[in-house]
Amino acid sequence: MNFEHFFRSELDGLHAEGRYRVFADLERQRGAFPKARRHTADGVKDVTVWCSNDYLGMGQHPKVIDAMKQAIDHCGAGAGGTRNISGTTHYHVLLEQELADLHGKESALLFTSGYVSNWAALGTLCSRIPGIIVFSDAGNHASMIEGIRHAKCERVIFKHNSVADLEAKLAAADPAAPKLVAFESVYSMDGDIAPIKEICDVAERYGAMTYLDEVHAVGMYGPRGGGIAEREGLMHRLTVIEGTLGKAFGVMGGYIAASAALCDYIRSFASGFIFTTALPPALAAGALASIRHLKESQVERFAHQERVRRLRSALDRNGIPHLPNPSHIVPVIVGDAAKCKWISDLLLDNCDIYVQPINYPTVPKKTERLRITPTPLHSDHDIDHLVGALHQLWSRCALARAVA
Repeated sequence: MNFEHFFRSELDGLHAEGRYRVFADLERQRGAFPKARRHTADGVKDVTVWCSNDYLGMGQHPKVIDAMKQAIDHCGAGAGGTRNISGTTHYHVLLEQELADLHGKESALLFTSGYVSNWAALGTLCSRIPGIIVFSDAGNHASMIEGIRHAKCERVIFKHNSVADLEAKLAAADPAAPKLVAFESVYSMDGDIAPIKEICDVAERYGAMTYLDEVHAVGMYGPRGGGIAEREGLMHRLTVIEGTLGKAFGVMGGYIAASAALCDYIRSFASGFIFTTALPPALAAGALASIRHLKESQVERFAHQERVRRLRSALDRNGIPHLPNPSHIVPVIVGDAAKCKWISDLLLDNCDIYVQPINYPTVPKKTERLRITPTPLHSDHDIDHLVGALHQLWSRCALARAVA
């Protein structure tokens, strides 16, 4: 086989469909977020970032930066090993305690990313509990899907956010089989929110565990940033709450929070935890500072919600279609991969606005979009500039009628 020819032909196919991914070479500037420097062959330009998952700008917060610097000074750069072999520092211990407290659970367990925490936790639970059936929301993230697939257990997909379909599928299953319902709170591409209470009601009727991915909600919702489940007073009803440190908390890493026995079980059997180097102490220290701050401060959340409202209103006034949802994610639907990339490229090259196009397989074909994520640090001028540029492009490519 001519491997190089195969690789090139597959990549050519992505180019032809408009789905080839190009990374923007960015240099974040301390104190200037959401501005960044973009490096190109023609030089360096300042751009405004509109697609960051650093939802609250905590990656720039002085408390977070100072905590990471102090940890570097105290501990050096890396953890020095896996958690089992010399890699558990006091920062890791404190962070897990803080996360358990955030979600009202007995314990928490750190991973190197949110992807790994889903893959490892679901993969371990679903492969080692004999006869388990997993009921997975059709909109679940790739990390959840991969973890469940890796487990090779029986799995049932229920219609996205459909409590009725979930109940029908639970009722049709073997009543003696152990069961787990896996779903998200805020879905990252459409920005819709799961009916957590109703899912818990159904799961409890059928004796199923519940596994809730809160990665796009932790830090963002609830009086202490515990997520949608905290906001709705439901944390105690969930078996496992999974989250990330790389979005609203502004650093890096993933975790689960659950009972002490469940966390110890994952710690003891999950290969994705056992055989990987621990997070650097500086990252753990930064996340710890971020979580502690957002437990006490509503300033960032209130400012963020106001920015989201202002952006949505500006889009509406200018006739730019976006998916209505109750979250902070603003998807502007284009519906064509090539046009989505074309708009993104023009915004970046002509307007110094960076919004990454979201194409298949991240979203279904014909639902390609610009996924806009405002932050508390986007100014009125930033919003007006973005909406004005989108309005001009919408007119130029005659998309308004096609996607309205």
